[in-house]
Amino acid sequence: MEEAAFSLSDCRICPRNCSKNRAGNERGFCLASGEKIMLSRAALHYYEEPCISGTRGSGAVFFSGCNLRCIYCQNLEISRMRIGREVSIERLSEIFLELQEKGAHNINLVTPTHYAGEIREAVLAARKNGLLVPTVWNTSGYEKAETLAALSDVIDIYLTDFKYMDGKLSADFSQAPDYPEAAKEALLEMLREKPFPVYGEDGMLQSGVIVRHLVLPGHVRNTKAVLEHLASLGKEHFILSLMSQYTPLREIPKFPELGRRLTPYEYEKAVDYALSLGFDDALVQEGKAAEESFIPAFDYEGV
Repeated sequence: MEEAAFSLSDCRICPRNCSKNRAGNERGFCLASGEKIMLSRAALHYYEEPCISGTRGSGAVFFSGCNLRCIYCQNLEISRMRIGREVSIERLSEIFLELQEKGAHNINLVTPTHYAGEIREAVLAARKNGLLVPTVWNTSGYEKAETLAALSDVIDIYLTDFKYMDGKLSADFSQAPDYPEAAKEALLEMLREKPFPVYGEDGMLQSGVIVRHLVLPGHVRNTKAVLEHLASLGKEHFILSLMSQYTPLREIPKFPELGRRLTPYEYEKAVDYALSLGFDDALVQEGKAAEESFIPAFDYEGV
């Protein structure tokens, strides 16, 4: 199953099923090609959820490319492969160990889906050489359950978005009309593998699922639909992170609402609705989270 799930010669790693021969240097929808991994940064990161970043930081490894085309993407430099440096599986494994040595609470794999097979090999190699901290699959949620199942022996924590319950929004904003159904199936697989959060003595998450939802300006109705679906899965099985940090970086004439920040009133409505559904322990954000300074510099640090 693993070989089929991670094949680069007929790539079907993600729900795009674009079938590109990435091993033969064809570009997938994600813009990845060839057998090398493209990284833009590997460094301690302090702006994730508290149970991920802790006091020493999360060992964030930013992969270039993405299987979505979010028109409001904050990491456009790397998601469109404008920035990236090639590394081997061996080097990726070394990077994991270097981040652990720097004190990282975990290895945080950011936008990793299109390199799933290579990451699995790198994690296994790093564990043989002393990697002890948890691994975090930091994803948009646009995943295939079979790919996640093939990673189950190397991933400890799923840090996943659940962006949309509205297929028209996911088509308009991310070129993925099937996002809601794909995200539902992926999340069920994540919860099957990690049915309850497990914490260490220091309060850091060691295993489990965090579900992020970014409230978009003008689209609180979508947020409410997402929250209703998540509540139906059993609130005790995951940690909800309700995010207000939407940052408008460019004008989007077709969708002018995306050219502004989320209002306090919109976010309050989202938080109140989450509370009404029983999400009493949800992680919420303050207004400062929308500052552009929270976006890291993609300068090849640690690569």
